[in-house]
Amino acid sequence: MLSQETLDEYRRMTPGERLELTFELIRENTPYLLVGSPAVVRRRFELLERENTLRTRNIMAALQRLPRRLRSDHD
Repeated sequence: MLSQETLDEYRRMTPGERLELTFELIRENTPYLLVGSPAVVRRRFELLERENTLRTRNIMAALQRLPRRLRSDHD
């Protein structure tokens, strides 16, 4: 869980600053994703795909539960 200070700092960031932070984290962590045998790397990416799919499914389910008037701008 992130501290309240960290959350507040993140909320104060502009979208561009958040995007730059995302790219920085990707650059820093990509080498670690590629360490290991091809089978280990494949399993690692399969896990990431499953996690991303589940996260997307949960987001879509939450959006579907919103009142129609709140969803209409995004349809």
